[in-house]
Amino acid sequence: MGAGAVLEPLAVVILLFGGTWINRATKTAFPRTHIRRPSSEPLRADSPDSLQSGYSSPTPKDSLLSAGSCSPRPQTSDDRWHKRQVGILGMSLTVSSPNTAVFQDRLLSRLLRRLPFLAECWYWALVYWTYQLGRAFTAVTLQERTVDVARSHALQLIEMEERLGIFWEVWIQRFFLRHPSVMTWINCIYSFIHIPGTIAFLVWLYYYTITRNRINEPQPGKPRGTVSESPAGPLLYQARRRTLAICNLLAFVVFTFWPCMPPRLLSDPNVEGPEGELARSYGFTDTVHGANGAGSVWTDNRFCNQYAAMPSLHFGYSLMIGLTIMTIPLPPHHRRTFRARLGWGIGLRLPSWRRMVLLVLGFLYPFIILVAIVATANHFILDAVAGALVCALGWRSNRFLLNLLPVEDYFLLLVRIQKPEPSAVRIIDRSFDDWATDVSESRQAVLPRRSTAYIDDIVPVIA
Repeated sequence: MGAGAVLEPLAVVILLFGGTWINRATKTAFPRTHIRRPSSEPLRADSPDSLQSGYSSPTPKDSLLSAGSCSPRPQTSDDRWHKRQVGILGMSLTVSSPNTAVFQDRLLSRLLRRLPFLAECWYWALVYWTYQLGRAFTAVTLQERTVDVARSHALQLIEMEERLGIFWEVWIQRFFLRHPSVMTWINCIYSFIHIPGTIAFLVWLYYYTITRNRINEPQPGKPRGTVSESPAGPLLYQARRRTLAICNLLAFVVFTFWPCMPPRLLSDPNVEGPEGELARSYGFTDTVHGANGAGSVWTDNRFCNQYAAMPSLHFGYSLMIGLTIMTIPLPPHHRRTFRARLGWGIGLRLPSWRRMVLLVLGFLYPFIILVAIVATANHFILDAVAGALVCALGWRSNRFLLNLLPVEDYFLLLVRIQKPEPSAVRIIDRSFDDWATDVSESRQAVLPRRSTAYIDDIVPVIA
């Protein structure tokens, strides 16, 4: 592993702590607790709890305007419980769970309000290490028969790809092996980009959709009361975070019940019999885990399940990140289109240059990861296809995890912490097919003045 054994975990720690600092809330983000909303004043919209009711991919009709970071009203007997909606198999059930607002003045609650990204670090650690512990359990309980089954499954994938005419893995790897310097970079991309790149994406998405849109908090280059970045808001971020969790869950189920050997392990010289000879005949090379490779601390250990190639979460994660970058709604001042003249009176209207940059970056990231996982012989092309399917299922069905909110409420009651809810503006998201509508005309709607204790809110409304 070399220096990567230290540098990669260090990069993860720096990203998590850096993201916590970048997304911190200033002192002015939270009003003094003695300020109360007049009881006669109607609520502007849903409570902050509704932020957690997100959507797999929010649409304009799902717009949400939260009450911001206003201090809660005095606790009453009715305020001690949340009403949560739990949906299973098309049925909806309302359950009660503890309202932990009573713990808002405790030290950890105040710390989380000041550093709200700490809660996201907890979510990431919970999802990631639950997945890794599951892989570790399958690795330490691995039997020789499982290895033989994983090899048979890999050979079945090769046969299927040959029938489909997409068995290109050997040709792709040999092409890069003829360029050693490029192969070195490909190895590093495979080993060191997956986890740090995903965390960096979460830090950026949180900053771009939540931190920069705190209308009651001044920030450099953003006057108080304005929305300066993507109007997508917390629902988009929370949906993508849940998508990663669903991807991990589905992948764990697949590789547990259908283990598959990566191409690089097919060249094992110790396997005897016709199946071993057939596997070695393809000539795959393990370029990552060799003496001159770039093995990762996350994969080069005895607790790593080497037979979890199907599906490829490297590609599933990168595809989710790429699609999010390509389709993320832009603020009105970044959506100005321009017209390219082709001659003879013909013109072509193009998206803004920022949208063009996002489209290029959103395409390149999953494409580069796809090349890396195939060129290093860590995944088959069909593994990437399965990773894309896992991404699609997670994208569309991540609302299922909202059923766990009552469990989270009881956990917060147990540890006596109130989890901060992000202040929200209009929540707007687009599906992949609808990204071009971001070039439509927009208008600014100014909310009426509420009370002298609260600032005026300026919220963009996309037509």
